[in-house]
Amino acid sequence: MPILKNAIKALKVSQKKTIANSQIKSRIKTAVDDMKKSPTAEKLSTAFSALDRGVKRNILQKNKAARTKASLSKLLKK
Repeated sequence: MPILKNAIKALKVSQKKTIANSQIKSRIKTAVDDMKKSPTAEKLSTAFSALDRGVKRNILQKNKAARTKASLSKLLKK
């Protein structure tokens, strides 16, 4: 455990960010998995939105999100 006051605060902030990031990652994963199971336009929109939020908050890299979007849109075309 940290002893210094600023280290304690940094640990608390880090723990809060970890929880928030894991929630966003979970939303992304569920949206993408739903889209893969049964592709529809609504699910595609939801998945795109979740991926964009992840990129905006620096949880996903921009290129990974673009690659995932491309593969999901290919599923919808089939």
